[in-house]
Amino acid sequence: MSLKAFHLLFIGLSAILGAFFAAWSIGQFQVGHEFSYLAACALGVAIAGTLVVYGAAFQKKTRGM
Repeated sequence: MSLKAFHLLFIGLSAILGAFFAAWSIGQFQVGHEFSYLAACALGVAIAGTLVVYGAAFQKKTRGM
């Protein structure tokens, strides 16, 4: 596995982890109704979205390699 492929795999897995964290936070918010869980959900969504954008930019930048 090349370093580029490993990097893309790691970015993808991290984005999935961010999405799962956001889903878990929403579930906890529905149970406890604490604002911190809602903020954690927003953070998870922001992280996952940022990683998706970064992964696309990285793949576009290294397409010819």
